[in-house]
Amino acid sequence: MRLIMTHEQADLDALASMLGAHILMPDAYAVLPRQINRNGQAFLRKFGKELGFTRSHDLPRKNIEEIILVDTQSMVTLRGITRDTTVRVIDHHARKSREQAEWNYEIHDTGACTTVLVEKIMEANLPVSPQEATLMLLGIYEDTGSLTYPNTIARDASAVSYLLTMGADLNIASKYLNPPLSNAQMQLYDRLLQNLMTVHIEQSMLVVACASALDLNDEISSVAHRLREFLEPDGLIVLALTRMGLRLVARGNSPDVDMAKLAKHFGGGGHQRAASALIRLQSRPVAEQSELVLNHYQQKVLDFLPHIVSPSLQVKHIMSQNPLLLSPETTVQEVAELMNRYGFEGYPVVEDGRVIGLLNRRNVDRALHHKLDATTRELMDSGEVSVVPEDSISYLQELMTASGWGQVPVLEKEHGKVIGIVTRTDLLGALHPATNIPSQDEIITRLEHALPPSRLQFLKTIARHAADFGVSAYIVGGFVRDLMLDLRSQDFDIVIEGDAIAFAKDLAGKFGGRVVSHSRFGTAKWIISEEKEAIAKAIFGDDLFEAELLPEHLDLISARTEFYEKPAALPTVESSSIKMDLHRRDFTINTLALQLDGENFGTLFDFWGGLGDLQDGKIKVLHALSFVDDATRMMRAVRFAMRFGFSIEARTLSLLKNSLPLLNEISGARLLHEFNLILQEPEAIKMLQMLHDLGVLAHIHPALPWNEHIRERLERALAQVDAKVNGSHKSTDLNERQMLAYCLWLEGLNAEELASLNERMVLPARLTRLIEQTRETRQVLPDLVDAKPSKVVEVLQHMQDEALYAVRLSTQDEREIEVLDSYISQYQHVSQQASGADLRALGLEPSPQYEIILQRLKAAWLDGEIHNPEEEKELLKRLVAE
Repeated sequence: MRLIMTHEQADLDALASMLGAHILMPDAYAVLPRQINRNGQAFLRKFGKELGFTRSHDLPRKNIEEIILVDTQSMVTLRGITRDTTVRVIDHHARKSREQAEWNYEIHDTGACTTVLVEKIMEANLPVSPQEATLMLLGIYEDTGSLTYPNTIARDASAVSYLLTMGADLNIASKYLNPPLSNAQMQLYDRLLQNLMTVHIEQSMLVVACASALDLNDEISSVAHRLREFLEPDGLIVLALTRMGLRLVARGNSPDVDMAKLAKHFGGGGHQRAASALIRLQSRPVAEQSELVLNHYQQKVLDFLPHIVSPSLQVKHIMSQNPLLLSPETTVQEVAELMNRYGFEGYPVVEDGRVIGLLNRRNVDRALHHKLDATTRELMDSGEVSVVPEDSISYLQELMTASGWGQVPVLEKEHGKVIGIVTRTDLLGALHPATNIPSQDEIITRLEHALPPSRLQFLKTIARHAADFGVSAYIVGGFVRDLMLDLRSQDFDIVIEGDAIAFAKDLAGKFGGRVVSHSRFGTAKWIISEEKEAIAKAIFGDDLFEAELLPEHLDLISARTEFYEKPAALPTVESSSIKMDLHRRDFTINTLALQLDGENFGTLFDFWGGLGDLQDGKIKVLHALSFVDDATRMMRAVRFAMRFGFSIEARTLSLLKNSLPLLNEISGARLLHEFNLILQEPEAIKMLQMLHDLGVLAHIHPALPWNEHIRERLERALAQVDAKVNGSHKSTDLNERQMLAYCLWLEGLNAEELASLNERMVLPARLTRLIEQTRETRQVLPDLVDAKPSKVVEVLQHMQDEALYAVRLSTQDEREIEVLDSYISQYQHVSQQASGADLRALGLEPSPQYEIILQRLKAAWLDGEIHNPEEEKELLKRLVAE
């Protein structure tokens, strides 16, 4: 016979997993454990007869051929187990180190074990009753906190959705998820409250509560749950002495506390935030010894707590990776050039792979002042000061104080290789952090609201793959900025601390698609659109996500730093850390970074004060040479200020005005690109007004016009056009709104001015023609108000629709609007029926007269001289005769 079993003190996930396995294998006995949590017992009392569970004493006396263990990797001994009994494990907990070699393990990373069984039921298309669906729903909800715990994944949500379609009753489920404590549990709760100890380790607050529970028959996890809700610690450890032994129940509220590690130390297991262990004692517990036993194991727990708490802030969280290193023989002139190029205040000095000193800017400046021809070895502060990534911030502070070094190298723990540097500024930022940075949980909640489930799952896949590949991955810039402003955006680029091209190729190798890369800039584009179906299947598996919801491509960029050989030149690019990558960006509000990989998923980094400026509504550059490096940032400053209703910070505004002449160094193509982005914005008119007020337009080209008349025309026209918000249009082809705006903005330029502007800006040829035709249409339109339709067609037939549309939307003259509407909707579609063949049939030899006669027929139709084909034929005969 076959048995389905689970662990003692079975919770709802364990019972639901057994039920799911029983639906899949109806010939197997689903054997209830001896001890079941109280809410599980309550559910079974009401619905158990319909679910097919069996008690162990009701099993037939047969040998057991196979045991299916669900939600556990431990098995109790039963009569009938032989050497030939096979064991299959289906679980969602981490695989135990002491596993049974002959067992078959199936481990999943779902939030609940029930999810795995539900997926198998869905795949097999098996029937499920409403009662069965409700218990399995309870199992998933209990272990995922109703889909709110961090270990929840999309597969859990998909399973819940399926169970609801199968009739799972949420009203019934709500009665059994959080049942009230029994009297005995309440008494234990009170005893635990009276005997608890608070411990602070690093920045985490842990509570250890001990009490005797020899009189308790109910489970203890519900008591621990209520205690955690009341105390709200970073971690809670309950030690309860029961008749079976000492039960340890551990619950965590912080990613810095690993309860699974604690439970494993005492022979148990579980998740990082929920774990337990049953500690077997040498003798049967008695009341007289309870205090002694509890004190003994409380001390053991206290001794082990430092091993389960990670410093919330470690050196690895604040260091910059891949620092520049000096050799002892580097000259002072070479070091000075490096400092001017990159701006760092100090450099580690390395010889034969070993740190031997630090050279800071103060020593370099002194050497240059005294015109010393010295080497790094002669100028450096000697010493072997260093830290490793896992060192705490407090240790770093002590080290900096003792050594006097303001920049400390970070060494790889195993091989001693220099992999980073941490500065005094980094330390001060960590010791006095901004209080406005949201927690990981808050950021994850924002992501769930901002992204559709498919796009979020896609992002999590990238994050997991980055962790497996051994690189740090970040979303940076506009997406994070908009996320903090509660603006929705689905487009994001990924910055990789490491080799983005290699990472992109690895993604394509695993999931499909192809990669287009640019090694000079360390960028890669993962093309998804060509294999969307296959890539969606590889990423989502059988989850019900549609392939078209994937992005067309994903841009991946290696973290880099830039320096400019001269003002307004394109930058020279070198690989760097995320911190320095963000420092190269235009404004502080665009320097926020969201880490994705591993346990850091959802961690927000704000190295340059961007979040504060975002909250204060300020556009602020990162350094005084920002506009010197790239003068187009002036246009972007205005665009962001008007888009978000922000102000340009006073110093930034001063720097902008002083840098206006540098706009002459910017190519026409780059200027045109910035104007394209501006004219796509809903607040484009305000942006052009501000560019005019600041003198930006005049410095780009003196012919660029702006006045109240242009403003009014644009307001009338653009109010009637649907604008795509947030400047999301990235095509090199201009859309309708941009074409319209250019025509109305520049139509007042004469031919000479437009030619001069075109020489500076290199406008597309079609756009230049449209601007000219807009000007011509507005000039001739007043004369067409009382003209015959044929005259209207004669004048307007060579104009493109966009030019006519621009004038139509911007004019206030109702008669002009009527002329344009008539031409657009009627006149331009009128044509004669006769053709050249008809003229030949009437004996007229081909000649220029053909065109004159056919146009005369068309004019007759337009002006109402003829009304039907017969009248056209008569007119045609007369014209041929003439």
